[in-house]
Amino acid sequence: MTDGSLGICGAEDVAASYDVSPAFQIPTGRIGTGYAALAAVLTRALGSGARHVAVDGFQGILWQDLRRGLSSALGQVGAQLSWVDTTRYLRSTDELEQLIAPNLGGDDPLFGRICDADLEAFLDMAALRAAVAAMDGGPVLVYGPGASLVEGWDLLMYVDVPKDEIQRRMRAGAVCNLGAPGPTAFGQMYKRAYFVDWPVLNRHKARLLPRLDWFVDAGRLDGPTVISGDHLRAALQEMAHGPFRPRPWFLPGPWGGQWMREHFPGLRDDVPNYAWSYELIAPENGLVLQSGEHRLEFSFDLLMYQQHREVLGRAAERFGHSFPIRFDYLDTMGGGNLSIQVHPRPDYILEQFGEPYTQDESYYIVTCKPGARVYLGLRDGASPEEFRQAVERSQREQVPIDVDRFVHSVESHPHDLFLIPHGTIHGSGAGNLVLEISATPYIYTFKIYDWVRRDLEGNLRPLNIERAWDNLYFDRREGYVHEYLCPRPAVLRSATAGRELLLGTHEQLFYEVRRYELWGELWASTDDRCHVLNVVGGPGVRVRTPNGREAVFHFGETFVVPAAAGEYSIAPLDARPCMVVFAFVK
Repeated sequence: MTDGSLGICGAEDVAASYDVSPAFQIPTGRIGTGYAALAAVLTRALGSGARHVAVDGFQGILWQDLRRGLSSALGQVGAQLSWVDTTRYLRSTDELEQLIAPNLGGDDPLFGRICDADLEAFLDMAALRAAVAAMDGGPVLVYGPGASLVEGWDLLMYVDVPKDEIQRRMRAGAVCNLGAPGPTAFGQMYKRAYFVDWPVLNRHKARLLPRLDWFVDAGRLDGPTVISGDHLRAALQEMAHGPFRPRPWFLPGPWGGQWMREHFPGLRDDVPNYAWSYELIAPENGLVLQSGEHRLEFSFDLLMYQQHREVLGRAAERFGHSFPIRFDYLDTMGGGNLSIQVHPRPDYILEQFGEPYTQDESYYIVTCKPGARVYLGLRDGASPEEFRQAVERSQREQVPIDVDRFVHSVESHPHDLFLIPHGTIHGSGAGNLVLEISATPYIYTFKIYDWVRRDLEGNLRPLNIERAWDNLYFDRREGYVHEYLCPRPAVLRSATAGRELLLGTHEQLFYEVRRYELWGELWASTDDRCHVLNVVGGPGVRVRTPNGREAVFHFGETFVVPAAAGEYSIAPLDARPCMVVFAFVK
């Protein structure tokens, strides 16, 4: 398949170079591996007179495994410490449930409200301080969430784990929520993590970053890896001035397809499909550093805590530490339709959930099967009352409805863009590989109809009809869709090396989507804006910045050029033309 006007190779021809495990290169010798490396750090500190070590960290750490491994390694070099576990000083279950009840949404299985409490509120700090003070016979190591809150430490380590690994551990029942007595159903744990644990611990982590002596990645199967705080902060600074790529991760789903499994090498085969690729969803993606043969991962938010102004440029004042743009894949090639859904209006998401901006979206069609469609807007003759009666009856009696009677659909073609501002009913149909280019909030999908379909565990997925009707714009019908939500590309500039096109935006979207069409090296300016890019045609591109940074990105890969890069050149890897979609805050 090719783009007929440009002769650009299509998705099926060039996808095999996609890298599921990208890394940012730093000098050799900066990452240590295994418990022996952690023990060496502590032994040097103790030898220099350290008496109080704080090993703080995130939810989802296997703390007792970490203690056993580190204790064994310390024992081999003759070092001895007293240990204090902060999790023993978390507030009682009743106290914590009372504290976080306003954030859990009652009986709502999906949604709550972002918690604004500090980590101190979860701990009995007086008892924790007393326990540490009682350890006066030698060096003491305080470990667990909040370890640094006990004043007077001589050495500060922070232990982190990627959020996809946290979710894997939650699904396996290996970890639970902060202060919870034990694991519960995954959905309950995820909701509590999203609305309580992660916001609370993220704010705590942000405060510690400038003071960290050492940072530990505890998410790797082959043992922990460690980097000094100085080297981590230097890597963050370098990353904020040139192109980089987050590590993507993939999930199956009830409507998932087979395209990514067949075309992205290195994906596991023990799942029935792949529905999503989290290419860049900043709250859950990680960034990987590579030093020689050794790798270490940290959460994307660390980059934003230290370098948000360099990354976001002129948008930093508005978004602060929040990275505002999201790229992900929705694969329905060989799968099914997404749910018919809508996303909340800005005032609703702020009032109900505490989110400062809403989940505006757009679909870029990377490839699709002939006849594939995107559901977008209401049919001209559809009655909102009859539609609601139909979906409520479907939910109540588990019977299908004639969706096409109520919801408009548009045939999709490779490289089409569909705009989905909040309040617009929508959903990808089967047979599409969608690159979703969106605002960062990512869980606020109010499902209206889900084809009477069960999830991968055999449970009916909850619908959100009441919330949907509170947010739908019922005047977005066929004429509106074709005039405002199916934009036509417009050439912004042409050069001998390529051209730049405006693909589309909408008055309610804070971002704009453009595309480079390349047959040579094209120079571009960030104009003090962060560019998020994806190679949607051709084998790949080489990106260079004036500071000497150079990186290669292949078909399908999402990458970032921070605002502070200033200028960058982008060129095909070989003689074949390429297309690169990108978005930025307007």
